[in-house]
Amino acid sequence: MAEFIKIYEDKPSEAAIAKVVKVLRDGGLVIYPTDTVYGLGCDITNSRALERIAKIKGVKLEKAKFSFICHDLSNLSDYVKQIDTATFKILKRALPGPYTFILPGNNNLPREFKKKTTVGIRVPNNNITLEIVRQLGNPIVTMSIRDEDDVVEYTTDPELIFEKWQNLVDMVIDGGYGDNVASTIIDLSGYEPEVIREGKGSLDIL
Repeated sequence: MAEFIKIYEDKPSEAAIAKVVKVLRDGGLVIYPTDTVYGLGCDITNSRALERIAKIKGVKLEKAKFSFICHDLSNLSDYVKQIDTATFKILKRALPGPYTFILPGNNNLPREFKKKTTVGIRVPNNNITLEIVRQLGNPIVTMSIRDEDDVVEYTTDPELIFEKWQNLVDMVIDGGYGDNVASTIIDLSGYEPEVIREGKGSLDIL
C-alpha cells in the first residue's frame, strides 16, 4: 500500500522531498501535485518504473504519450534538439507554467523513447514538483490522473486520489487540492506553433 505524505507548497520540507526522491530512485511510482491536475510520475532513467506506468495507462511503452517534467530549461538540451530563438522565447515566456510543449527529441532519449521524434516538456509552476526534480537530478516521466466520472475529468482531492490509487502506486503526495483543468498543449516541433489542447495556460504567450 502506498505511503500518504503531506507536503506544503509554499515551503516544501527538505526531508519530505528527500523521501519522495528515494522512492523514485528505487523505481517507485509517485502521485504529486502540479500547477494544473495531479500527476503520476516515475524516474525517467528507470525502465521497470516506466513499464509499470505504461501498464497502468494500458498502452505499450513505446506508444505511450508521456511528458517529461524538468526543473527548468537548462536540462532541455539533454532530450531536445537545438531549438531556434523564437521557440526559446516562447518557452521563456511560458515556463514555469501550466503548459506542455511538444519539441523535437534528440538521440539522448532513454531507450524506451528512442523511436519518438518529439517529446512533451513540462516545467510546472509548483514548488513541490520542481524541488523533487531538482533533488532527483533528472526529469520525471508523467501522466495526468484522470477520473472515470463523466462529469469530473480530474480528481482534485488528494485523499480521494489516495483511496483510488493506494494499491497501484508507492506514494501519494498531499499538496492541497489540485486543479481540474489540464495544461495547455502547444506543438513547437513544426514551422508554426500549433495548439493541440487549450487548457489552463493562456495563448497570449504565442
